[in-house]
Formats: sequence, C-alpha cells, structure tokens
Amino acid sequence: MDIKQLRVLLAVAETGSATRAADLLRIVQPAVSRHVRLLEEELGVELFERERHGMVLTEAGRTLVEYGRRALQELDRAKAEITPTTGVLTGTVAIGLLPSTCELLAAELVATVKSKHPQIVVRLNVGYAGNVLQWLEAGDIEIALLYGTKASSTLHVEALLDEQLYLIGPPGSLEPGSEQSVDNMRDLQFVLPNAPHGLRSVVDHAWAVAGISPTVGVETNSLSVQKALVSKGFGHTVLPSSAVSEEMEKGTLSGAPIISPNLSRRIVLAQAAGRRLSPASSAVATELVALIRRLVLDGAWPGASWVGT
Repeated sequence: MDIKQLRVLLAVAETGSATRAADLLRIVQPAVSRHVRLLEEELGVELFERERHGMVLTEAGRTLVEYGRRALQELDRAKAEITPTTGVLTGTVAIGLLPSTCELLAAELVATVKSKHPQIVVRLNVGYAGNVLQWLEAGDIEIALLYGTKASSTLHVEALLDEQLYLIGPPGSLEPGSEQSVDNMRDLQFVLPNAPHGLRSVVDHAWAVAGISPTVGVETNSLSVQKALVSKGFGHTVLPSSAVSEEMEKGTLSGAPIISPNLSRRIVLAQAAGRRLSPASSAVATELVALIRRLVLDGAWPGASWVGT
C-alpha cells in the first residue's frame, strides 16, 4: 500500500467512478482500476461494490477511506512544515465552527485569509460541539471553536469569550428589554438540542439547580429547525443572541437575557495537544482569534464579553 494508491482510493470514493477519478487525478482510467485492484488483493477484501451507476464503498472500503484520509492529511501537514518557506503560506486549513457562530465569522474570516494569504484554502466544518470535538480528536480538523471545554492531556484550549444566553420565544411572547429568570421557564414548553449537546447540558443543569422540570416537546440538532419551530409557536428555546440577532431584529423571534441566575457559556479555541499546527493553520488561527476579539470589543457580537489575552 502506497500514497498513490490511497489518493486513488479517496478519489474513487469521492466521485463514485473510476473514470471521473481518473479525470480528477489526471491519469488514465486503467491505472485507477489497477490501483484499486492491487489494494483489494493486498488486503484480501473488496473495497467497492461495482454497480451499474457507479462504485459504492463496502464497509471495509469505508474503514480504509477513513484511515487513509487521516494519514494523507498528516503527511500533507508534515510536508507543509518541513518544506523551505518562500514567504508564501500554502495548504488547506480545516476549521470546526459552531452553528451559532457561522453567520458572524465565516464570510469575514475567509475574506481576511484570502486577502492576506491567497494560497491558503480554508475548509469550514460546521457542527454542534460534540461533533466538532470528535472531528478534532480524529484529526479531521486542526482548530475548532468549542463551548466550555477544559484543557486535558489530549486537548489544548484558549479561552476567548463568555456569551450571554437568552430565552427565545415566538414573536411577541417576550417583552423587548425584559429580563428573565430560570424560574420563569417552569411552565414553558421547549425546543432544544438533544443531550449531550453543550447548550443542553447548561440548560439541564440550570433547571436542576432551580428544582424545575419544564417540558421538552421537541429535540433537534439543527439550529435552523430549532429557530423555525420556535418561530411557529411550538415552544421556547435557549440560545445566545448572536444566533438569533437577525430574527429578533425582524420580529420573527423574541428574546430576553437570562439573568437570574446569569446563564452564559464560554467559547474556547481548541487544538489537539501534541499535534503541531502547520504555518498555514497557525496563521488562520491567529486571524480567527483577532476577528473574534474585534467583533466582541466593537459590540458586534451581542451579549459577549472578551476573556482572552
């Protein structure tokens, strides 16, 4: 098994076709088929099911693709680190972002990186904190924003900001400028992410301390579905104002900060401990932190307070 064979495997898995993989890799189609066949002979298993409409990974194929992708990512990172620098940063940088932060960060981060480092490719992976942490631990991403994660032997974290949480309801259900307490949630019905999502853990803990058990009528791990259901009157939810600022301005959702007790969550920048960032990844991480700091200090990140250095 060699690097060329792994790249062919990933190309066929991505395109579902030896012909399209050959076009992608700029080699002839028989060479693609030969590399796949040699891999299958070496491993003694079929990696693809050959169907009329294309090539579909078998269970063994999916396993090899998963490990092969990580291996190639690590080799690419090593190459980026040891290649003599010309002053121009290159490479692909995979970042994990949280759904509630995307609208604030994605476009401006990409614009900044493209302006300063045009040869860096930014790969944005968006998911809830539990998924993002799994991607980080698996090596699928290099840096990530996470909620309240503590440093450990496998994870390095840098605290960035504390974000106020709001009770969010249907249009007109909460008075503008009002403040809410956890006890006010006692008789409400909620639309929330399912456990062990970080936000759900914060809410469940607050309810337990207050000795209340509000009804969770719907669970969803889609932020857009969560907001849509609340907007249509299926219940209330708890979110940072940054996730719903546009909807609150339009009046499609109403919201008020939860101040008794104060509910907030900390956002940190995380990376795998012991895994050195490539120069490109370090540059993107620096731009990400600088962007977040500026948004918070300029008041463009509603309900946030800067705690970074």
